[in-house]
Amino acid sequence: MNQPFHLSVIIVNWNTRGLLQGCLESLYNNLPDGELEIIVVDNASTDGSLEMLHKHFPQVKVIANSQNLGFARANNQAIQISRGDVILLLNSDTLILPGSLSNLFQCLEAYPDAGIFGGKLLNKDGSFQSSYNDFPNLISELLLMAGLARRVYTNYYPSYPAERSLTTCYCDWVGGAFLLVRRAVCEQVGLLDENYFMYAEEVDWCYRAHQAGWRVVYCADAPIIHFGGQSASRSSYRQQLLLYRSKARYFLIHHGRLCAQVFGFVVKVAALLKAIYWAATSLVWPERRENAAVAWDLARTF
Repeated sequence: MNQPFHLSVIIVNWNTRGLLQGCLESLYNNLPDGELEIIVVDNASTDGSLEMLHKHFPQVKVIANSQNLGFARANNQAIQISRGDVILLLNSDTLILPGSLSNLFQCLEAYPDAGIFGGKLLNKDGSFQSSYNDFPNLISELLLMAGLARRVYTNYYPSYPAERSLTTCYCDWVGGAFLLVRRAVCEQVGLLDENYFMYAEEVDWCYRAHQAGWRVVYCADAPIIHFGGQSASRSSYRQQLLLYRSKARYFLIHHGRLCAQVFGFVVKVAALLKAIYWAATSLVWPERRENAAVAWDLARTF
């Protein structure tokens, strides 16, 4: 190999000290063969994450940001200083299971035409959470906003269901919580789009990889535990706003201005209708006033 390191693992952290420690412990307990470097990018945590890293994992490279730069920009910081032939993006709220990384590397060797790989995400109790996905379209997003997508498709939408996730296969995109990418892909299509602060950046990356001739593979026998949403869950309104803004950007870039405008209009109308509903029902249930305010802010801001 030309690179001193075969694998670079990148973890972005924001105030998930305990989860990050567990993630790193599981990683070191289940390392694949080959050389390795681990880079943690801390987005201005205030929970003692940096102190924990220096005390328990002095061998880990740390990038300490003075502010929260978001998922895409933080990962790009680490990718730019990483030295591996392949790069693993790993959420801090995950646990690596025995054999998962080795199996992921077997997929890497078995599918030379693929540039991005992902594994199966499991809940804390070991039950199925998600696997691979189709690229979003306007109809699927409208169904999601209406709360009908999981009735029309499956209970796991936008992921394929558990029974469809038993076999390794080509797919449209895999989640950024556990995503392996060849450096050659980064060099050809570029890094993550930093205009996505959070959400949809991995969808965009996979889409650009497909356009450049690379394929994406879901590895069925590479499961990990994913606790899910531990950073974003602290701010429901901000979470929704970032999600919808990211999706609007995705549609604008890959499907044109008209599609993005239709999506934005529907988001605004849906949020307004929710605001009216929550406000009306708050006359009986006062605790719903907060929901009404959040929906109104979303309608006004988007």
